[in-house]
Amino acid sequence: MIGRLRGLLAEAGEADCILDAGGVGYVVHCGARTLGRLPAPGDDLTLFIETQWSQENGPRLYGFLGKDERKAFTTLIAIQGVGPKAALAVLDVLPPGDLVAAVAREDKAAVARANGVGPKLAQRIVTELKGKALGEASFTPPGLPSAPVLAAAPSVAGEAVSALLGLGMVEVNARRAVDQALTRLGDEADVSAVIKAALQELGR
Repeated sequence: MIGRLRGLLAEAGEADCILDAGGVGYVVHCGARTLGRLPAPGDDLTLFIETQWSQENGPRLYGFLGKDERKAFTTLIAIQGVGPKAALAVLDVLPPGDLVAAVAREDKAAVARANGVGPKLAQRIVTELKGKALGEASFTPPGLPSAPVLAAAPSVAGEAVSALLGLGMVEVNARRAVDQALTRLGDEADVSAVIKAALQELGR
């Protein structure tokens, strides 16, 4: 089983990319948020891989830039009714940290913003994720003292995305622009700088 691929990014499409590793071009399916953070073609790239098999499509590789993203994906697809496409859609609108926080708040509306995820499935996701591990974080119901990772203070990325949504931006595009801005500015950037840089990204 492939757990990680490292090589050169050959090309990126709307739903997948081709990673050239050891002379072999691997087609790796990714969410929009991951695709928006990929380097330029020809640059080094490492993806954490989850392999899924189906009778219709055979083996498919799903790639993530972080281990927590891959863990969140595998946790999501273990839920009845959540396939790889829906899991990627959830992670497009709710990165792992935000997903943890949404589950803690029992915020099914946040989960239902994912493309193809209705209210009933969103409720099932929230219900079944409670108490499950996600890397160093855990899906813990609100009120329990063992969940310091679920701090109420919003992250810089979260505040920036909320500001862009308030300006009428589409959520997936807003998150992608904020991710690109943070990559350019660094994690120490303040909210106003990230918002300004994200708007520049959206204007390109």
